[in-house]
Amino acid sequence: MSTRYVALLRAINLGATRRVSMPRLREVLTERGYGAVRTHLASGNVLLDSELAEARLAAELAAAIQEEFGLDVPVVLRTADEMADVLAADPLGHLATDRSRYSVTFFPEAPDPDRVAAAPKAEGGESVLCGRELYLWLPGGFQNSGVGGVKWDRVLGVAGTNRNWNTVTKLVELTR
Repeated sequence: MSTRYVALLRAINLGATRRVSMPRLREVLTERGYGAVRTHLASGNVLLDSELAEARLAAELAAAIQEEFGLDVPVVLRTADEMADVLAADPLGHLATDRSRYSVTFFPEAPDPDRVAAAPKAEGGESVLCGRELYLWLPGGFQNSGVGGVKWDRVLGVAGTNRNWNTVTKLVELTR
């Protein structure tokens, strides 16, 4: 049975390097047999249908990107239902007055809560860890929060990828 997934690609199309053409990526994934392949924005959001389990699918998508574009791109996956749950949880929505400064960092596995608790705190912001998601409300923006330059992979022991609330909302809409 096929599952609708949202694949979140980490750190692509942020500068002159690490460029991935979304039209070409859709072609590559369709040619590899994934169903209903669609992208949203150029920041690495892919929707697709697959019968593969999460870990195997993430590995296969990363391998396809490596083969086609020559880039090592971590892939974090959520099912359509899991994305809807992320949106429904909304633990900081009562604080967030600007959806572009409210975001979620998605991890392939839950970071250690003790490491999250010991992580640097954003100035004037709030964060809540819910399983494999870290919700962030940064009213002054990520770069002005005092944590913009933190190497989060090292601090938390697991690499994630961040999407603002507008993107999370749209991805959920696109899975329906």
